[in-house]
Amino acid sequence: MDDANKDSVKPKRRIRYKGKYPRRFEEKYKELNSEKYSSDVEKVIQSGKTPAGTHRPVCVNEVLGILKPCPGQVGLDSTLGFGGHTVELLKKIMPNGRLFAIDVDPLEIVWTEKRLRVMGYSDKELIIKCGNFAGISKLLNDAGGGFDFVLADLGVSSMQLDNPSRGFTFKREGPLDLRFNPKNGQSAVDLIRVSDKKQLEKMFFENSDEPYARLISSAVFKNRNKINTTKDLADVIVSALNKKSSLDYEIEIKKSIRRVFQALRIEVNDEFSVLEQLLRNLPFCLKPKGRVAILSFHSVEDNRVMNFFEQGLREGFYSDISREPTRPSAKERYSNPRSKSALLRWAVKK
Repeated sequence: MDDANKDSVKPKRRIRYKGKYPRRFEEKYKELNSEKYSSDVEKVIQSGKTPAGTHRPVCVNEVLGILKPCPGQVGLDSTLGFGGHTVELLKKIMPNGRLFAIDVDPLEIVWTEKRLRVMGYSDKELIIKCGNFAGISKLLNDAGGGFDFVLADLGVSSMQLDNPSRGFTFKREGPLDLRFNPKNGQSAVDLIRVSDKKQLEKMFFENSDEPYARLISSAVFKNRNKINTTKDLADVIVSALNKKSSLDYEIEIKKSIRRVFQALRIEVNDEFSVLEQLLRNLPFCLKPKGRVAILSFHSVEDNRVMNFFEQGLREGFYSDISREPTRPSAKERYSNPRSKSALLRWAVKK
């Protein structure tokens, strides 16, 4: 290209930041670059929202109080996510401590590792691996035979929810995918296409306690070849439940949409099997008097955690467990609405 043509080529302009809080994900470049626009990001947080492309860790003080991380310990954050819990745990185990961190999402783990390395955490004290937490026993040799503490946050990260291309929420239209690892398994669309009405009903009821599972499954099955996006599925659910004139959209119907998305996400990612494998492995991965904290976000998950902990106590694996789940404080629920459904349980190895 000659000099004259070079001069005529204008650089592509960035999308204008529209208003105080832009609605579209791709327009939120300030939130997506928190290091450069820290003051703008802080304003979003102060408004009670989570900045796009980030995640605000839940129950941080409660988790630290339960796990009691100390200098020199070896721990595991089995759901790295944005790294919020990870950073707080690292601060407590320095100097001479080591923290293993794993995450099943191959897309988000790249950005999180890059940011944590820039913060100064090397691979000597922070060992990051891609994979789900069912395989934590594979880390034992490198961890010296066991962990002093383990944290598992079972919630979906805000980065996944906010990005419409991941298809995790009905609030933004995108492909109906719902996979934590888009390279593995079948998407939610594919799952719907190959499931019959009874399978869908069972899925919606058992995975999320959906009270209108039969009605919704019938509508989804009938329209299964027309459902391609998050909006398509939400519209089918709304249409089915609108036949019940007593239902209010803002209260009951929205809850049903969320539950159906949750049920599909759990099935697509085989979440219950992965969780149960983690819970079975935990007693053999913790050092004596080692501690575990698990954050769940709905009763179906929480009941599994509670049952495994109670069984571990009866069988002598644990010396103590939480009798009731810890909930986020009123202040945290107000400032971070996505924390509202969090349930935190713990156990101590004998």
